[in-house]
Amino acid sequence: MVIKGAPEWRKLPSFRWRKINGEWTSTLHGRILSLRQDHLHLHYRVTWPDPPPWPLTPSALNAEVQRGDDTEDLLRRYFSLDLDLGALYEQWSRADPNFGRRAPGFTGVRILSQDAWEALLCFICSSNNNISRISQMAHKLCKHYGPLIGHVGDEALHDFPTPDSLIGKEVESHLRELGFGYRAKYIAQTARVVALEKPALWLESLRNPEHRGPRDYEVPEGPRATYKEAHEALLSLAGVGPKVADCIAQRDYKFGKSKTKTFNKALYDAIGDHFRDIWGKYAGWAHSVLFAADLREFSNRTRKTVVKAEVKTEVKVEETEDGTALDVDRAVKRRRTRQRV
Repeated sequence: MVIKGAPEWRKLPSFRWRKINGEWTSTLHGRILSLRQDHLHLHYRVTWPDPPPWPLTPSALNAEVQRGDDTEDLLRRYFSLDLDLGALYEQWSRADPNFGRRAPGFTGVRILSQDAWEALLCFICSSNNNISRISQMAHKLCKHYGPLIGHVGDEALHDFPTPDSLIGKEVESHLRELGFGYRAKYIAQTARVVALEKPALWLESLRNPEHRGPRDYEVPEGPRATYKEAHEALLSLAGVGPKVADCIAQRDYKFGKSKTKTFNKALYDAIGDHFRDIWGKYAGWAHSVLFAADLREFSNRTRKTVVKAEVKTEVKVEETEDGTALDVDRAVKRRRTRQRV
């Protein structure tokens, strides 16, 4: 997901972010987030329902200020803000002349640490599909099966539905009515497997242990799945083929698998190994930069001959409504609102 400039937000596979009143807005883990960015700061506003639709995190239930701290941490993990993206671009450019030629016009592309369940369903929806239609399907899932979080203006915003909310007998037929086609069967079957057959936090347990996910604090300590184990586990789900499994493994679990067209398994694995050898542990991220460079929407973007590192952002100290200063020295700053649903 590109965060250096607003026009790119809807063009990469984020699926649920929309521009409302000049801000990029979505629901995320029981809250509404509205984001805007200047050349130094990522600004966000969080709107909580009252009461929250479910327990969010231990810290989120203690005090309003802790809620804000939880949101900042969530955003840092969601956008992988603690990684030095400029250094990664330089590494990939040194290793791959093609990357060095094409990437300078696409600085700021970031891989999201999405919720595992959301990533799974969105990529099931991606089969033989385009980004615009996948986004529409994601919004329909939220509108019809997700809890209402609140409103931005006249627009109602729902969170992403849980597996339990998609196991009803009429889910498949209803999704077909909504335009999901054959994917409706895959979604209904996968929801039943995850909700009724797999242990709690099964999807989260497949995440690469080097990268924290939104619910990692809930996963018991112990051995974690390797890339191959996570890939095979995802392939056991309805509607998940090798390419979709790799998309999920990269988008949510941060395994560095390259995404390619459909080949036999030996060739598929060989091509993935080739690009991992070139780009290293974040090969999937490097591939996503080149994916962005190939999108038609960006065909007129000026190519430059040098790679620009991202400018490190800082937070300004602002006063709260009661006149006290917010003591923060991080890369984002926040404003909080609350509304009743």
